[in-house]
Amino acid sequence: MHAVIVANSPTFEAAPFRALLAQAELLVAADGGGNLLHDAGVTPHAVVGDLDSLRPEVAAAFAAAGAAIVRYPPDKDETDLELAMLYAVARGADQIDVLGALGGRWDQGLANVALLAMPELAGRRVRLLDVDQEAYLARGATPIPGAAGETVSLLPLGGPARGVTTRGLRYALADAELRFERSRGVSNVIVEPPAQVTVREGLLLVVHLFGA
Repeated sequence: MHAVIVANSPTFEAAPFRALLAQAELLVAADGGGNLLHDAGVTPHAVVGDLDSLRPEVAAAFAAAGAAIVRYPPDKDETDLELAMLYAVARGADQIDVLGALGGRWDQGLANVALLAMPELAGRRVRLLDVDQEAYLARGATPIPGAAGETVSLLPLGGPARGVTTRGLRYALADAELRFERSRGVSNVIVEPPAQVTVREGLLLVVHLFGA
């Protein structure tokens, strides 16, 4: 199942994602992300969170349209986006695209990137998606779809990534170590698509810039 989650981002615009939103088998708003969908004339299948950002009239309109309103108490350990991702997993999503996860507060953005490492997401294709870029974790041998000339950065998370080997990138890596506090993996380039990266140990974030 393909799920699309819309986070509460001050920079998110629905227009570039109309087709993706329409194709989603499960469309979930993370709290105030529901305001963004409502303003775009889109009703999600569910709204998840403590609903402190969701406008009351939007909640009422979604409920009347049959959307599930999944409310959590405000004193909770998880962010609304984390809860929305877990909701999608619980309903069988094996592909999850998250919109609006970046932009706005840095702490929220960094935490959203870290959510990609949740053990519940293992074995699923999960992306943080924007108009001109995407981010996802490399797990084992991971393809990097894209066109020649597009930029790809490989960023270790939380510590070193070891045994990093690439194929189809200009600056090749062979059983290399990328360190969390160094920038060696930034701004590589696809030269022979489809590219691929393999990581033996650690967490490696792939950031792919479309057309750049």
